[in-house]
Amino acid sequence: MVGLAIFLVVVGLIVLFVIATYNSLVGLRNQVKNAWAQIDVQLKRRHDLIPNLIETVKGYAQHERGTLENVTRARGQAINAGTVTEKVQAENALSQALGRLMVVVESYPDLKANQNFLALQEELTSTENKIAFSRQNYNDQVLFYNNQIQMFPSNVIAGSFGFQQEQLFQVDDEAQRQAPKVSFS
Repeated sequence: MVGLAIFLVVVGLIVLFVIATYNSLVGLRNQVKNAWAQIDVQLKRRHDLIPNLIETVKGYAQHERGTLENVTRARGQAINAGTVTEKVQAENALSQALGRLMVVVESYPDLKANQNFLALQEELTSTENKIAFSRQNYNDQVLFYNNQIQMFPSNVIAGSFGFQQEQLFQVDDEAQRQAPKVSFS
C-alpha cells in the first residue's frame, strides 16, 4: 500500500511538471507572437509614412525616379511578405532603399529645408527607432523561448508537443549592416 502511494505521488509530480512546463512553453510562444505583432505595428506605420515621403521628395527630385521606384517596390514587397523570413528580407531591402533615398535628399537643400519633409523625416526616424526597439524585444523573447525548448528537461515536453524554434529577426547580408552616412544639417 505504501509503495502504491509513493508511486501515485511520483506520477502526480511528473504530471504536474509536464503541465507546468507545457503551460510555460505556451506562454513563451505567445510572448514571441506578441513581440512579432509589435514589430508588425511599427512596420505598418513605416509603410504608411513612405508614400507621403516619396510624394514630398518627388516634387524636388524629378530625375531621381529610379530611387523613388525602388523605395516603392521595396515597400510593396515588405507589405506582401508572409513568413518571418520573407518579412525580414523584405524589410531589410526596404531599409536599404530608404537609406539610398536619404542619400539622394542630400543633393537637394530646398527639400531638406521643407517643413513637410522635415516632419516626415522626424516621424520616420522615430518609427525606425521603435522598429529597432521592437526587433530587440522580439529577439529577446525568441531567445528565451528557444532556450526553453532546447534545454533539458523542458525540451522533452517541447518535442512531445511539437513546439518549434522561432527565427530571430536579424540582418544576414553584411552590406545591409552598413548604414549610409547621411547628414541632415
